Amino acid sequence: PPPPPPPPDTRAQLLAACQDERSLLAAEPMRYLHALDMVGEPEWVLMEEVPDVLPLWRQYAAILRTWGFSVWTGILNAADYGVPQTRKRAILLASRTRTAAPPPPTHAQCAEPESLFGPGRDRWVSMAEALGWGATDRPVPTVCAGGGPGGGPEPFPSGSRKTLSDARDRGTWTPHPDTELALASRRQGSRWAAPDGENRPADAATPVFTAGRHRWSWSLRSNNQTNATVRRADEPAGTLFFGHRANECTWIPDPASSLPDDEQRMTPAPIKITAREAGMLQSFPADYPWQGNKGRTFSQIGNAVPPRLAAHLLAPHLNKPFNPDDFTLAA
Repeated sequence: PPPPPPPPDTRAQLLAACQDERSLLAAEPMRYLHALDMVGEPEWVLMEEVPDVLPLWRQYAAILRTWGFSVWTGILNAADYGVPQTRKRAILLASRTRTAAPPPPTHAQCAEPESLFGPGRDRWVSMAEALGWGATDRPVPTVCAGGGPGGGPEPFPSGSRKTLSDARDRGTWTPHPDTELALASRRQGSRWAAPDGENRPADAATPVFTAGRHRWSWSLRSNNQTNATVRRADEPAGTLFFGHRANECTWIPDPASSLPDDEQRMTPAPIKITAREAGMLQSFPADYPWQGNKGRTFSQIGNAVPPRLAAHLLAPHLNKPFNPDDFTLAA
């Protein structure tokens, strides 16, 4: 017999009843699943959304179970799977061939010791580790800073590209054991003036002062809102989201409260995160080929599922072992 006609398209009426137009978009996959179920597909389903969508995933689960699926829904933290970001997302897993269950977490906020049941989970991956700023447990680099025109401080010597990762690539980063950044010197006119008053030629090697002065920690601020998440570089990032805030995610220095006022004034200005850095904090390769202008690039990054989390979720259903270095598993 011929297949039954498709159900009437009521999306226009439903959209008018939605308080948030994105609600209909989150419900749209059920239309596809209904059509595929009529031909005995799919074998498994995986969905990811913001935590507020979890009640909708539970509605999905109730329907999918009547179609013969095993279903699991819940909130997963990407940091628990090796992503350098505490990104929490609502997940739906459904399968016709296996019991649906989330993958076991591989990381925890604190490293766990080995036990009779096997090795413990690793410590959450920090931003500094993910960006290659050091090889120690709490890697934070040391940078040489220069003063800008009119006496205003700059995080790097004049004419340089003002991004943390670029500074590391140029070799101006060095590991610092107590996880703080040390201000090396400030530029006055065409000469370097060290804090102790020593003058050096402009082309001389910049001295580095790591004594207990001019020191701060770098943190990542998620946006310009008053309630923005701020995390130190030796922690995972907060949830990265950009949308219309493509240029609001910034590295900010945290001056030590014990520093004298004259030294706190030398603290460098915030530095905008780069697309390369943001992508790496989503667990994408450093050379991932993002497309479009800056706004579209940051939108792609903010809306993406972290590949490392996706690989953990997909591996069992693709009958492949999880390999943290195999980016193609989630591509």
